[in-house]
This record gives sequence, structure tokens and C-alpha cells, in this order.
Amino acid sequence: MKQGNVTQVAGFFLLGFSAQHRFRHVLFIIFLLIYVTCIMSNIGTILLIKTDSRLQTPMYFFLQHLAFIDICYTSAITPKMLQNLISENKSISFVGCVVQLWVYVTFATSDCYLLAAMAVDRYVAICKPLRYSTVMSQRVCIQLAAGSYVVGSINSSVHTGFTFSLSFCKSHSINHFYCDGPPILALSCSNTDSNILLLVVFVGFNLTFTVSVVVFSYIYILAAILKMSSTAGKRKAFSTCASHLTAVTIFYGTLFYMYLQPRSNNSQDTMKVASIFYGIVIPMLNPLIYSLRNKEIKEALKVIGKMFF
Repeated sequence: MKQGNVTQVAGFFLLGFSAQHRFRHVLFIIFLLIYVTCIMSNIGTILLIKTDSRLQTPMYFFLQHLAFIDICYTSAITPKMLQNLISENKSISFVGCVVQLWVYVTFATSDCYLLAAMAVDRYVAICKPLRYSTVMSQRVCIQLAAGSYVVGSINSSVHTGFTFSLSFCKSHSINHFYCDGPPILALSCSNTDSNILLLVVFVGFNLTFTVSVVVFSYIYILAAILKMSSTAGKRKAFSTCASHLTAVTIFYGTLFYMYLQPRSNNSQDTMKVASIFYGIVIPMLNPLIYSLRNKEIKEALKVIGKMFF
């Protein structure tokens, strides 16, 4: 529907990768395998924690929610990407684009805050062990998890509302494989200065706050570990934090690369690769990281393995 020089679009086209057409069947198989592995491993993590009585602790409570969040935000973008790889029709409806952006940003933001909550949990467990059960009570854990979802949904609602309130009169082709904020803003003929400022402020605050919580938690954890006289105690403390610290490093390292590197005309394909790693590969890696580096998870898997085999 046209109003003057402004076009109210009914949908968009997702351009994907520049070399997508030549290798689309290979890419489809690779991304399908990654996605199936991600869904199965995260569902397996949730079921394992729910069925094993030894894993009913705050750390594994948060790990369940991390697995659920990983399933949600990778499922927001991967099925549509897989469809576009094997279909000539790469369009997405206006409503579909709105929903995709909202779901993706909601759970990606929730992931940041949940990782920060897990860092606080490790801090209390190592630095305040006698008060652990009191400080990290079931009520507190539920509040921290719920708070992650609430902050994620508020952040996403603000960004999505401001983004799609713009007028679009340029090309309707989004230079990405999913509906993301910056590529959509590039299509608008409205003044996007306020949207860009909002994006920088919100992303900057979310990253700065959650990274600060993680960094300060691990500074106190490291100080407490170095004060331990027992070598076995130090080793055990390090092992309980290793999985979470590995996941945090990979997650935030990719985020900072995506949002803090200088923008250039040739950086879009690089950003797409980073988005694939952040949105598809990392959700698959998290269950592997926690299962391979976690003694309790390994023991629970062994018990289930004996039951079936």
C-alpha cells in the first residue's frame, strides 16, 4: 500500500549469503545437522536434570533454563534459514519478521542475564559456602530466572516496536539470513538516529552490566581459590567453574566481536558468519561443554547408559 513516497510493506526478502546458491545443499545439510544436534542435546540436558535427583541444585536449575533459552533463540532463526536454502522463495511476511526479531532478541538477552545469574551462583557457592543454601534458595533462583525472561522481553519489545514503527520506502531485501535490527533499519526512509541510539544504549547497558557481574564474580572466586590451602580444594573449585567460564567466554567473545568491531562495507558477510556462530553453533556447544567438563553430568549419563544398555 503506497502513501505518497512511502511504502507500507507486506513482507521482506532475506538475501542470505552471497555464495549461498552454489553451496546451498551442502550448507543445508551442515546447518540441519547442527540444528538437530542442538535441539536433541539441549532437550536431553533438560530431561537429564529433571530425572536425576542428584542434579536438583541451583546450578543445574539455571542450566535447565540455559538449555531452554538456547532451544528458543536458535529455533527463531534456523528453520527459516534452512527453508530459504532449499527454496527459491526467500520471502518472509511483515508479521513473521516482527515475531522472529522479537523472539530472537528476547531469548538472546535472557541468555546474557542468565549467564550472569549463574556467575553469581558460583560466587556464592565458593565464597560463601556456609550460606549457600540460604542465599541461593529456590525462591531466589526462580526470581533470577524469571527476571532474565522479563528483562529480555522488555528489551525486545522496545527494539521491535521502535524498529517496525518506521516507514520503509527503499528495497525490501534484508541483507541477512534472518530479521535483525541493523539490516532492517538500513531499509527505512525514516530518520533512524533515535533507533540507532536506542540500540547502542540498550545493547551497551545489557553487555556492560552482565559482563561486569560475571567479571567481578570471578575476581572474587579467583581470590577465594588462591587462598585455599588444599590443592584438591583448588582443583575442585576450578572444575565447578570451568564449564560456565568456557560458555561465558565463547558467548560474550562472539557478542563483542559482532557489536564492537568497526563497521565497513565489506564487514556484512563477516557479521553473518559471526551471527551463525552466535545463533546456531553456540547453542549446540553449550550442552557439550557442560557435559564434557562436569563430573555430576558425566555420572548421571553413566547411570542412564547402564539402565538402557
